[in-house]
Amino acid sequence: MSCKSMLLAGVAAVLLAGCASVPRAERLSQRQAAYAAAAGAPVNSFRFFTQLWSWEDLGPDQVVVYTKPKEAWLLDVPGCLELPFANAIGLTSNLNQVSINFDKVITGRNNIPCTIQRIRPVDVSRLKAVQQQQRQIKTEPRPS
Repeated sequence: MSCKSMLLAGVAAVLLAGCASVPRAERLSQRQAAYAAAAGAPVNSFRFFTQLWSWEDLGPDQVVVYTKPKEAWLLDVPGCLELPFANAIGLTSNLNQVSINFDKVITGRNNIPCTIQRIRPVDVSRLKAVQQQQRQIKTEPRPS
């Protein structure tokens, strides 16, 4: 393969990778919007007694933690760059209480602590309704 062919192949790969990232960015934006719409007013802390039931990163600045199947919290953790790549996370707490500006999200990848700066409760039933609206598909009959 000539240098020119290799260069063209490299450029094509970069362009395809750029095209592939557009839908992911759009999906992330939709998820962020859905959680923001379902989130309530900020609180200073929440009770946390057991393991996390589930979690979902929303980029390097936010994570949603489910403490129960129908109880979720939207946490703002600005600059938590490892978060989108973490396979697992943990939360610090004091006497079963997770508090802003004190407790942290620990990314499982490198155990880097990210300070929780804002906590908002998520109305999970409202979240599901917003997500359902986002999934609506407009159908039109094919022209004959």
